[in-house]
Amino acid sequence: MKSASTRMARGIALLAGTAVAALVLAGCSGGTTGGGAGGAITIGTTDKVTVLDPAGSYDNGSFAVMNQVYPFLMNTPYGSPDVQPDIAEKAEFTAPTEYTVTLKPGLKFANGHDLTSSDVKFSFDRQLKIADANGPSSLLYNLDSVAAPDDTTVVFTLKTENDQVFPQILSSPAGPIVDEEVFAADKITSDKEIVDGKAFAGQYEITSYDFNNLIAYKAYSGYKGVLGTPKTDVVNVKYYADASNLKLDIQEGNIDVAFRSLSATDISDLSTNDKVKVVNGPGGEIRYIVFNFDTQPYGAKTPEADPAKALAVRKAVADVIDRKELATQVYKDTYTPLYSYVPQGLTGATESLKPLYGDGNGGADVEKAKADLTAAGVTVPIKLSLQYNTDHYGPGSSDEYALIKDQLDSSGLFTVDLQSTEYVQYSKDRVADAYPAYQLGWFPDYSDADNYLTPFFLNPTGKESFLQSHYQNPAVDSLVLEQSVTSDPAARTALIEKIQDTVAGDLPTIPLLQGAQVAVTGTTVTGTSDTLDASFKFRYGALAKG
Repeated sequence: MKSASTRMARGIALLAGTAVAALVLAGCSGGTTGGGAGGAITIGTTDKVTVLDPAGSYDNGSFAVMNQVYPFLMNTPYGSPDVQPDIAEKAEFTAPTEYTVTLKPGLKFANGHDLTSSDVKFSFDRQLKIADANGPSSLLYNLDSVAAPDDTTVVFTLKTENDQVFPQILSSPAGPIVDEEVFAADKITSDKEIVDGKAFAGQYEITSYDFNNLIAYKAYSGYKGVLGTPKTDVVNVKYYADASNLKLDIQEGNIDVAFRSLSATDISDLSTNDKVKVVNGPGGEIRYIVFNFDTQPYGAKTPEADPAKALAVRKAVADVIDRKELATQVYKDTYTPLYSYVPQGLTGATESLKPLYGDGNGGADVEKAKADLTAAGVTVPIKLSLQYNTDHYGPGSSDEYALIKDQLDSSGLFTVDLQSTEYVQYSKDRVADAYPAYQLGWFPDYSDADNYLTPFFLNPTGKESFLQSHYQNPAVDSLVLEQSVTSDPAARTALIEKIQDTVAGDLPTIPLLQGAQVAVTGTTVTGTSDTLDASFKFRYGALAKG
């Protein structure tokens, strides 16, 4: 149980680095003493929430809510991808495997409960204990234990020294701090219990919650973090089943902001409408196909199991898909072709797949696919079950996967059974081995190549990555762990490149496209560019109107 008797004030500083050489950064606290100002704002989205419990979801729609209402030890200020203390005063490596965080004194949740180091320890312990298949616990691969020696001190003991990404992970979906007096220690806590318990301490608290219909927020006066006082006191978020209705409401002025996901055609059309503004930001979003190594054709648990044939099938898909056609025909070039696992623009990004598959220059090559299948003894056409989602990755998904099906079927090498499922059910089915091959997208948790490698491909023996695809390669595991603790930039970049080359040979996923962040707003809305930044987190507190 937490104790309030040992609280003490600490000086404001961020210390991040090793015990040998500490890099000192100034912590830019924007502590609040009251709520924000400005007229209420209504935001529209098609991005669905799965659950509000940080241990039970690892998707953009849920994290969009978590970013508003939960506190983090570290966070990214507007306009920056670099983490700074949020509810922490300082954070430093006090030993090569000890990362010590000092909390600001007097923190409270919106329900009045004290927010202490005990809540922090509880939050990370339950992530690891619950290890939900749809949760982000895989990000905590290097966390060995958490201690709370007093009310404002937290000590993270790490498995390996010199972790280059752990401060960023504290700002990720694995990092929200929850109230131990509201959340269960060993199971997912329901949305109702969280909302009724007012277990919030971020910029906002939820005042009304109608699941995937409407969420009402108000600024939380007790937030003392780096993001400061929200510019708008009241924010309402309306959820849409159909992007066409989202477009209609933003162009008619019924909502103030439309964010995720309008179609490329809708965005192009709205860009000529003088009643709205189209705002673009840097994009780390990627789209890709995942193969389940147990249930794909010739997968490990199929009657015809054969790893060589299974790999030949994956390679043939990579040979046949034409990314440029997808980008141009479906997305009007608002997405660009992606030929590796780390998107372009991040340090270490390569195009590892381009020379290996298709025509060697990014295009398709059916004859190459046919030759590879013949060499492996695969009988064609191959029956491939391919699943996609209709309501989470935008309205273009239907056209995208219809075109992928057409490309594969037209090759004469595949007969594709294409099916779709709504995301709430989809997120459950995909981790239950229901889909041999399926669509996913990725919205980064932090601006580092590691975030496109660790959650996907770190599969130590007996554990599964976020993908839950049963892909195992010990060499990749070793490389992923090594890059995360390599402090020399050139050496780390070389490791990141080697990981992409190695995974490209295995093809557990096929990267397809990379996209930008786009929001459409009313003409009087300000602050959109501030939050469409390289943190890839859409924070409502930056927005104002009138």
